[in-house]
Amino acid sequence: MARRAVALLLAVALAAVLLHPAAAAGQKKPATAARREDIPYIRCQVCERIAREISAQVAKKQQALPPSKKVPEIEIIEIAENVCNLKKQEADWMLRIDIVEKGDKLELVEQDEEGHCNAECKTIERACQEVIGYADTDVAEFVYKNNPSVDQLMKFLCKDLSEACAKDPPPVPKDRVPGEPFAAKPSKDAEMEKILRSMEGMPGAPNMKMYSRDDLMKNNFGAEDDEEDDEDEEDNFPKNLGKVLKDKGSPKKDLKEQVVQQVKDAGKKLKGHVSKVSKMAKKWWQGMKKSAKSGKGKTEL
Repeated sequence: MARRAVALLLAVALAAVLLHPAAAAGQKKPATAARREDIPYIRCQVCERIAREISAQVAKKQQALPPSKKVPEIEIIEIAENVCNLKKQEADWMLRIDIVEKGDKLELVEQDEEGHCNAECKTIERACQEVIGYADTDVAEFVYKNNPSVDQLMKFLCKDLSEACAKDPPPVPKDRVPGEPFAAKPSKDAEMEKILRSMEGMPGAPNMKMYSRDDLMKNNFGAEDDEEDDEDEEDNFPKNLGKVLKDKGSPKKDLKEQVVQQVKDAGKKLKGHVSKVSKMAKKWWQGMKKSAKSGKGKTEL
């Protein structure tokens, strides 16, 4: 099941290229390397954005919990670790930021929608990583223990830990080469990228299968025997795990039961996530097919 769902996502991603060949070839790609020379001018603003994002994401998790419970520290650590990694959903905020030159300053201006991640996006990511460095666990611990306001977290991260805002940024040189204009990303592309990011690290990803153009057009994303093989593996896995544990020194029965139960719980969560992602991918794929048919009809006219 997991392999088939991941293969489906790979197929629809490839289909997007096949259905939009003009976007895949013949167009000059913009620069995507970070402009390190711009980092001193935006470091403080990026640090403040990190504090806002961590506060907002922790608050969102807190809202989903009963008033008597607090967000586990491990989940706050995960937010702090991923907030500067564009491969993770916690860093999606960077995709909505445009670096704008105003006088002798650079300003981070938030946009209403996500844009393509080119040089400016990578520059923000680089600045973000330099600011937080190895202090992500310190930030998470501070948030967990103190439940700080945004201003308190800004002071802790940007002045006490990193000193990113300890002094004013230098003036921007007059001969600075302007950055690329903000280019909004099509909503369907943004949705597809989020689906793929949510599948990162999921079991079955290393076994992704490539499909031919005919398979893609016929919606042929996997064979039924793949599902049966997966089910056989799931049924036998706890037994095999028990045998391995036994061979390694006859561990106590309760340890084996705990491990097996954890495997089962993880399996249930995985199946639920795969089901949700599969539905999203199929919906996206159907929209792509309709767009392709519409374009073909106009061409024939």
